[in-house]
Amino acid sequence: MSSGFWGPIKPIGGGQHDHHRRLKPTLSWPHLIALGVGAIVGTGIYTLTGVGADRAGPAVVLAFAIAGAVCACAALAYAELATLIPTAGSAYTYSYSVMGETIGWVVGWSLILEYSLACSTVAVGWSGYLVGWIQSVGIELPPMLLAGPHGGGIINLPAVLVALAIAGMLIAGTRESATLNIVLVIIKLTALSFFVILALPSFSAGNFEPFMPYGFGSHEIGGTTRGVMAAAAIVFFAFYGFDAVATSAEEARNPGRDLTIGIIGSMAVCTLIYMAVAVSAVGSLHFTELAGSSEPLALVLRTLGHPFAAWAIAAAALIALPSVILVMMYGQSRIFFVMARDGLLPRSLSDVSPRTGTPVKITAITGVFVAAVAGFFRLDEIAELANAGTLIAFIAVAACMMILRRRAPDLARVFRCPQPYLVGTLAILGCIYLLISLPSTTLVRFVGWNIVGLLIYFAYGRSRSLLARTGKPAAEGSEPELIPPHQ
Repeated sequence: MSSGFWGPIKPIGGGQHDHHRRLKPTLSWPHLIALGVGAIVGTGIYTLTGVGADRAGPAVVLAFAIAGAVCACAALAYAELATLIPTAGSAYTYSYSVMGETIGWVVGWSLILEYSLACSTVAVGWSGYLVGWIQSVGIELPPMLLAGPHGGGIINLPAVLVALAIAGMLIAGTRESATLNIVLVIIKLTALSFFVILALPSFSAGNFEPFMPYGFGSHEIGGTTRGVMAAAAIVFFAFYGFDAVATSAEEARNPGRDLTIGIIGSMAVCTLIYMAVAVSAVGSLHFTELAGSSEPLALVLRTLGHPFAAWAIAAAALIALPSVILVMMYGQSRIFFVMARDGLLPRSLSDVSPRTGTPVKITAITGVFVAAVAGFFRLDEIAELANAGTLIAFIAVAACMMILRRRAPDLARVFRCPQPYLVGTLAILGCIYLLISLPSTTLVRFVGWNIVGLLIYFAYGRSRSLLARTGKPAAEGSEPELIPPHQ
């Protein structure tokens, strides 16, 4: 075991794990591309387009481009590290293996926040589409059960129910969930394609004037943080999700090939889709009408005189948005799982089901937490806080990639990031800019979350870390019975 300023450093590769704490390798690259697209294309384009238009006007299109460029740099760093360290845990594992246990904990704790709140955000967005869809056929639901206390209700019951249902699916098995996700992704992409086909003919250049009504930088206007960068800081949520592919490294059948295809492929597909949908939406409806809508794409189609298409788009969102919850909840449970397996959280949480190969306890806890947040908080509040956790993880991954290039240049790399120091620096600077563009209340909450996390680490995790106590990664060599690699 080696050690650095920030605590013990986990050996790259991590060793073998005993059979009841090892995930089954059941996923191939089509599953991984679908996981990436399933996570990326979701709430961001279906629901946050309206929030972004409210903050940046027509320049929300530029906000999407900026957020996508930052994510593209981070994706290249992720692809290199995911194939170099093909172990579950994503940015948490990379940070632990490169910068030390304390930094690894901070990143892992931030990822728990990211994935949990991302699930909650999508659940709230899904609830908004459900309500709009049901009301379009003349059915009124009790308002007190459709929003949390901040929205004038008691609880967002549809959001709670969908979160718990997805948790149940994940407990049933990873491969089954991933296969269902492929079907949901196909439905989602088909619906977005039809939206572009119907909305683009109504494109009007006049809807892009004034293009940047609130300026470029992030600043407060009328109690709301506005500007292109303010919009980019929240629609950034629309692009991440490819990091969930990295969390599946231990469950990939051929990590070197499949992870590269999954991460880069899903980012490329989604960037093209996003730009087409954003231009179609903003070009066909003035941003003042689009701003703040909880179902902006359906609103565009209804305004353009396509009521059935609006109904169908909303129905497709209802069917397909749960795929984002599925992938994000999957990613969160794997981060939680690896932190428990490393001893930083109670190790009993890292037990996997002998029948399905899934971490049942962790997934159940995740589902309850996600449902609780979705039931009581607003969409924009949740998305902004989730973005803060993601940005910290992206900064850490870019830094780890550059550190390893200097520290271990001869390590065999299946995928090599082009111009690693330039790409890594751009990813870090872009993420820092997006981070400081978030509302100050969001940053205060994020700092508070990490203070609580560090207290837990120093009070519990640091003294129980298996690497610190034994000098070896979790369960290395403890039991010889291993799951066959292609089971």
